[in-house]
Amino acid sequence: QVQLVESGGGLVQAGGSLSLSCVVSGRTFSSNFMGWFRQAPGKEREFVSGINWNGGTTYYGDFAKGRSTISRDNAKNTVYLQMNSLKPEDTAVYYCASGAVVGSTASYDYDYWGQGTQVTVSS
Repeated sequence: QVQLVESGGGLVQAGGSLSLSCVVSGRTFSSNFMGWFRQAPGKEREFVSGINWNGGTTYYGDFAKGRSTISRDNAKNTVYLQMNSLKPEDTAVYYCASGAVVGSTASYDYDYWGQGTQVTVSS
């Protein structure tokens, strides 16, 4: 059974940072493209960032560029997301996902998802 478990969410003040982790079990982690998405109340799920199998290529949504870093540790089956200069509009549930389509920003290209972790940014 494939499982993705996120951690690291919580309440953060505007201007602060978040550090999220996602541990994957039940599948060959190192061969999969990994992504982070987020979904705010009343909004569609949107792509935050993605990383290829060896971490050599990364992708970011426009709002995340310049203030986010995605990384992975294949030995630990873990993908990470760090985002700085947080704003109240970054408040959302953040999900990690595993997929086979390299570079995809579309949620339908990801076949396994974590349960999500809430990030709340206070002003």
